[in-house]
Amino acid sequence: MSKNVKTFIGIGIIAVVVFLVIFFGMRLFNNLGKTSNEIAVEDTTAELNRYVERRVDLNEVDNPTKGNVDLESTSLEDELPDISTYPLKVEGTGEVNIEIFSSPEKAGAETSDDDPEENTWLIEVVENFNRQGYTTSSGKTVSVSLRSVSSGVMVDYISSGKYIPDGITPSTENWIAMLKTYGVTLNQISRSLAGNVAGIVLSDSTYNEILDSYGTVNLESVVEATISDEIAMGYTNPYASSTGLNFLMSCLYAFDYNNPLSDEATEMFQQFQANVPVVSYNTTQMQGAIDSGVLDGMVLEYQVFVNSPELRNYKFIPFGVRHDSPLYSIGSLSQDKTEAFELFAEFATSEESQSSAEDYGFGGHSDYVSEVPEADGNTLLDAQALWKDKKNGEQEIVSVFIIDTSGSVDGTPLAQMKESLINAAQYIDSESYIGLVSYNSDVTINLPIAQFDLNQRAYFNGEISNLTAGGGTSTFDAIAVGLQMLVEAQADHPNAKMMLFVLSDGYSDGNLKDITPFIENLEIPVYTIGYNADIDALKQISAINEAASINASTDDVIYSLRNLFNAEM
Repeated sequence: MSKNVKTFIGIGIIAVVVFLVIFFGMRLFNNLGKTSNEIAVEDTTAELNRYVERRVDLNEVDNPTKGNVDLESTSLEDELPDISTYPLKVEGTGEVNIEIFSSPEKAGAETSDDDPEENTWLIEVVENFNRQGYTTSSGKTVSVSLRSVSSGVMVDYISSGKYIPDGITPSTENWIAMLKTYGVTLNQISRSLAGNVAGIVLSDSTYNEILDSYGTVNLESVVEATISDEIAMGYTNPYASSTGLNFLMSCLYAFDYNNPLSDEATEMFQQFQANVPVVSYNTTQMQGAIDSGVLDGMVLEYQVFVNSPELRNYKFIPFGVRHDSPLYSIGSLSQDKTEAFELFAEFATSEESQSSAEDYGFGGHSDYVSEVPEADGNTLLDAQALWKDKKNGEQEIVSVFIIDTSGSVDGTPLAQMKESLINAAQYIDSESYIGLVSYNSDVTINLPIAQFDLNQRAYFNGEISNLTAGGGTSTFDAIAVGLQMLVEAQADHPNAKMMLFVLSDGYSDGNLKDITPFIENLEIPVYTIGYNADIDALKQISAINEAASINASTDDVIYSLRNLFNAEM
């Protein structure tokens, strides 16, 4: 080998070494002082940008269309679905039949045919009662019809006048107090059909940590630990959930026992809420969050807790007012119906029925006495409004809505999406920042992210109204674009709460695995709303970061979106 060749090779080796030193040195200094999570987010963002650039056919609307904005709120009666959405669990056939709304922990899931066995106690009681052949003093046969309706939904149906049953048995007296504030006449038939309590559920290790730090484990110490950012606590939407409402009121009373709505209580609530990563749309979403390690603690009713074997290594700490399932009749009933209620209450509280209730997990913590007063209806309603207004504190909300316009949603599904989203937009706070994306074979940014003032809302409505269906289903490409928009928005909104909403029928041409790392590493929840949908496919997307997935039927979609936006935005 000649001297010149050796020299050339030597120079080449030196050049490669210098390049590698400079390259890795730059990476080292670029990452100096950064956490591993920050580095992972930067790497994920770079990969996401490459994905969008190489794989997505991306368009943008240059001149978006403005639509009409109806400033009059849709009435609750119009938003509520037909009562058939909540089918009868038991249909009575007596000459005197009373219909009762029951909360789901006693009467099974509201709309699913696959009811967990542990939640069907009252169904069995009603069926047994109907077989007895009871009669009124006038000789008429008596029966009971039963619907499973969550306590918050009961209040909405009855207060709006959409549908009024003969009686209700919610989880707690809180909902009774609300209905009385709305002017509904209610008559107590039984103080308790099945004893139950709400509680905070903590892992053994979290329980011991709080015990070591505070000397006791109760609601107050859990709240203090949350404010101090020592634990991550989660609870359910207090507009719909008895346990969520009970937890909200218990916290407010803990902050100021004499005035739970005082400035001091409000300020403390905001401090608490700043360290709450999840206010769940429903219990299923919350349980998913604790299973994945996002939460150290959550709220549950004791009856659910004892029927959840996966929680056997968790501690249950009771709090708030009792969940004793009172039974009330509504309005002025006939003598026959009044007698029917009394006969049923006697049967449901009999020794045999109560023994059965214990088999289903009811009756635990029977000696527990509430440490907070029972609030009046006005206080409860004001507390819900405070929660809605203050739950995000000073944190901004930045969201992108992604709408499926593929050929598979042509006709009714797309019409539903458009109507429901335009109508539900009234529940998006004007201080939020909202963008809009649509997709079929390619992806279109209809609206860049901007504050959801009247101007942006008009563009939002107009662009939704203009959508037409056709082509393929690039769901995952659209999600990638939405994620990219949110990441870019973080430069202007560094502390914002980021989220995606995907409205689709669930079908896709791509592979979820292609974008799963982006969703996981950026930790942005993806809420899915399915229309005539493959709901399992949508659930997989939402489950990545414990977001809710809604199966929106024709009638209940606006109501479902209203509840979702109340919980999350």
